Amino acid sequence: MTSPAVLYQAAAYCLGYPDDEFRVRLPLLRAAAPELGEFLDHVAAEDPSDLAAHYVKVFDFKNRHSLYLSWWRDGDTRRRGMSLVRFKATYRTHGLEFTGEELPDFLPVVLEFSAHAGPVLLKEHRGGLELLRLALTDFGTPYARVLDAVCATLPGPSPKDRAEALALARSGPPREEVGLEPFGLIREPPIGEPPVGELGEPLIGERS
Repeated sequence: MTSPAVLYQAAAYCLGYPDDEFRVRLPLLRAAAPELGEFLDHVAAEDPSDLAAHYVKVFDFKNRHSLYLSWWRDGDTRRRGMSLVRFKATYRTHGLEFTGEELPDFLPVVLEFSAHAGPVLLKEHRGGLELLRLALTDFGTPYARVLDAVCATLPGPSPKDRAEALALARSGPPREEVGLEPFGLIREPPIGEPPVGELGEPLIGERS
């Protein structure tokens, strides 16, 4: 069985935009994380342009498949700003600094962090992860298999339905609109030791 750290690292790449670099990593991802084999078989068989279009269709329209974990708890409200600050503080507590173009609750970044520091943020936002998993499953996208694998590493059974997932998340995302500036991806230098580092350049870097 794949260690959670390696699975989180692999899942981080799988949930990023499927560019040419991602396709180069496919053999390594397949060898490192057999639990993602069904998803990786699908993407390997897809035309690259079709896969890219599917990714945009799944994740870039509206928020029903949001990869930003705090949205599932806070929605577009003022509370979300404080949640984002807490993400950054958690990274800093573990010796990591956050820089770049994405928000700190972006799931691929959280997975990269979890590969280094354990699933503390994944557990804290389990409800949001499960709501995303159920939404992707209902949509019929292979990306649901990635969420299945991630949620399977967390303690206890996954919620059976949306009502249970909403209860776990405490409430559905509110609707109040506020502007938020992007925080970005954590970049260099790379963190962690092999086998995590075997998957290539990570999204997260140690604080200098």
